[in-house]
Amino acid sequence: MRQSSGAFLAPANWQPSSGNLECFWSVSWFITVLSTNEILLPVRDYDLSATLDSGQVFRWEPAGKAWQGVVGSHFICLTQTPAGIHAEASAPVANWDWLRQFLQTEIDFPAVLKAFPEDEPMRQAVAACRGLRLLRQEPWECLASFILSSTKQIVQIRQIVAHLCERFGEPIPPLLSAGLPTGVFPYPSANEPGQGPVHPAPSCYGGRPLQFAFPTPERIAAASEAELRACKMGFRAPNLLAAARQIAGGGFELEKIRQLNYAAARAELMKLRGVGGKIADCVLLFAYGFDGAFPVDTWIERALQELYFPRRRASGKRLRKFADTHFRPHAGYAQQYLFHFVRTRKRNAEAG
Repeated sequence: MRQSSGAFLAPANWQPSSGNLECFWSVSWFITVLSTNEILLPVRDYDLSATLDSGQVFRWEPAGKAWQGVVGSHFICLTQTPAGIHAEASAPVANWDWLRQFLQTEIDFPAVLKAFPEDEPMRQAVAACRGLRLLRQEPWECLASFILSSTKQIVQIRQIVAHLCERFGEPIPPLLSAGLPTGVFPYPSANEPGQGPVHPAPSCYGGRPLQFAFPTPERIAAASEAELRACKMGFRAPNLLAAARQIAGGGFELEKIRQLNYAAARAELMKLRGVGGKIADCVLLFAYGFDGAFPVDTWIERALQELYFPRRRASGKRLRKFADTHFRPHAGYAQQYLFHFVRTRKRNAEAG
C-alpha cells in the first residue's frame, strides 16, 4: 500500500485561522510525509455509494470512483475495492476506530437482513439496495444537519450545510493526492515579514476546494441569526441558533441521550426548538444507534402507501402504527432501505 500522509511542518509561530476562509495566500513552507494516512477496511456486502448517498449524511461528494467527505476533523477519500473500503486521510491517523465506527463496518450485517420482515416490498428493497448500511454520526453534526433539513430536498440540504461549514468551521488540510506531488507539497501559511500584505485566502488549494470541519455548538452559539441566515437556511436559522446556545450553555446534554430508552430519548430531543418527531428519530437512528427509530417523512409515507397499502389510502397515524410493529427489531434499517429504494427508483425512472 502506498505510504503517504498529510502531516505538516509549520513555522513555530504559525496558527490555523479560526475563520475558515481567513487563511492566507502565500506559500512559505512545505508539508512533508511523516507517516501513513491510508488504510484498507476489510468488509463484505457493503455498498459505499448507496450508503453515502442515501440521505443520512450531507457532506459527501463523488470523485470519480471514490467519495470524498469530512468525518470530524478528518478529510477522507473512500474507495470501494473487492477487498473492502480503502480510506485515505488528509493527515496522519494513529487510530482508525473512528472511521470503523462511522462506517459501521464491523456489525453483523447478515443478521440485520435476516431480521427484516419476509414480504415482497422488503425483498425488492434489499435486492435493489443490498449493502446499504446505517452510518454512526457525531450527535451534534447529525442534529444540526437535520434541523437544517426541514422541508428541504437533499441537494438543498447539502448546499446549506456546505455554506455553514465554510463560514464557521475550522479548515482541514487537503489530501496529498489532490493533484499535488506525493511526499512534499505546499500549504498556505501566514505571510512572513517582508513578503507583502496578507491577502484573503483563495477558495481552493491546487484547484481543489477547501474543506472544513463541522462548526461546534459554541461557534454557532456565538453567531447572530443574520449570519446564519446568510448561509441560506431561512427560517431554520433561529432553530439552529437556539439548539446551539442551549447545548453550548449546558442546558442540554447530548451525551445524556445515550443513557435513555428510545421513548425518553425521543421526548428529550423534542424539547429542542425545531425538533419534531421525524428529526428526533433521524438523530436517534443515525447518531445514537437506536435501531427501533423509524423516521417518517413524505418519502417514507409514499413508500409505505405504495408498497403496503396500494389499494386504500392509509392515514399517517395508521402508517406509523404499522411501521412500529411490522419492521422490528431493526426498523430503522428497514426504513432506510425503503427510503432509498423508492427514492432511487423514482430518480431512475425520471432519468430514463
